[in-house]
Amino acid sequence: MPPGALRPKSQAHNIIETVNSVHSARVGAPQVAGALGALEAAVAKYRRCVELDPDFFDGWHALAMALMKTGHIKEAIGAGLKATTLQPNDLLAWTALSQMYVQDGQIGEAEDAKGKARILSLGGRIVRD
Repeated sequence: MPPGALRPKSQAHNIIETVNSVHSARVGAPQVAGALGALEAAVAKYRRCVELDPDFFDGWHALAMALMKTGHIKEAIGAGLKATTLQPNDLLAWTALSQMYVQDGQIGEAEDAKGKARILSLGGRIVRD
C-alpha cells in the first residue's frame, strides 16, 4: 500500500472506535477505580487491535498511551517504539514516547525523542517520503 494511502476500515479500527467512544462517555466520572478498570479493559482491546493488524499505527499508539496511564512503562515504550517505526513522521507519537522515557528515567532517550518531535513541529521530516 503506498505511503499515505487510506486503508479500508478493519476490525481493528472498529475496536479503536468502540474503546474511544466508551472512554469519552466515562470522562468526568468520579469513580477513579472505574476509570482505571476501563483503562485496563482498553489495554486488552488495544492489544487485540495490534494482534489483528500488526501494522495498525493507531492501535500501537493507543496501546502505548493506555499502558503508560496504567503504569506499565516498559511495555508502553515498546508499543511507542512500534508506533514510531510505523509512522516515523508522527509528531504525537514521538512526543508520547518522550514522556514514556521520562517516566522510566531514561532521560537521554527522552531527549532524543523530544528532539525528533521538535524537528517535526518545525516542518521537518524524520524519514523522507
